[in-house]
Amino acid sequence: MSVWTIVVAAGSGERFGGDKQTVNLCGRPVLAHSVIAAGTVSDGVIVVAAAERLPAANGLLSGIEGAITVVVGGATRSASVRAGLRAVPFDAEVVLIHDGARPLATGALFARVLAAVRAGADAVVPGVLVTDSLRSVGGKVVDRDGVMAVQTPQGFPAHLLRDAHALEPDASDDATLVEAAGGTVVVVDGEPENLKITRSGDLALAAAIFGEIETSTGANSHD
Repeated sequence: MSVWTIVVAAGSGERFGGDKQTVNLCGRPVLAHSVIAAGTVSDGVIVVAAAERLPAANGLLSGIEGAITVVVGGATRSASVRAGLRAVPFDAEVVLIHDGARPLATGALFARVLAAVRAGADAVVPGVLVTDSLRSVGGKVVDRDGVMAVQTPQGFPAHLLRDAHALEPDASDDATLVEAAGGTVVVVDGEPENLKITRSGDLALAAAIFGEIETSTGANSHD
């Protein structure tokens, strides 16, 4: 199967206080870590960046092996995914979607998501159990045993993902759109370390986790 990954990196970075994709994380820019991990299972990677950061994104990715194309994103996350989809070859059979701000996702996680798509799933998401106590905005207790935190990469048969985006809907993730179009979502084991860098403090946490993984495995965390 031809596999392509769209790495979404077109956010404003307002909560981080700047362009988090360019920040150095243990020797590489955050975005580069995400693209390298995606490349372990992909025939090509499409990176979606904000128009004003297009030259910077190209510079960050120079020297990384594989077919990498950088395109301009849209006003919303879903619009950015559609911009990426337009750059994916029409004969691609599987499309994975990953957040550029999740630099600690491993190649093993990408492979696990891909395997579930190849096994026939309509949509695949990695999930991790919630360990915190939860309450709704209104103050009521939420049973954490009935929920999980969803991560990326998410995976889809390409034709189902294209169909789900055909009417240009918006959602917080692509599995939601495929589900709304009639697809069934399969959850595979996520990685607790696969945090999303949102605020400046997350970068220090990611660096600490990266160092622990390197020490325990003696290998790059993307392996």
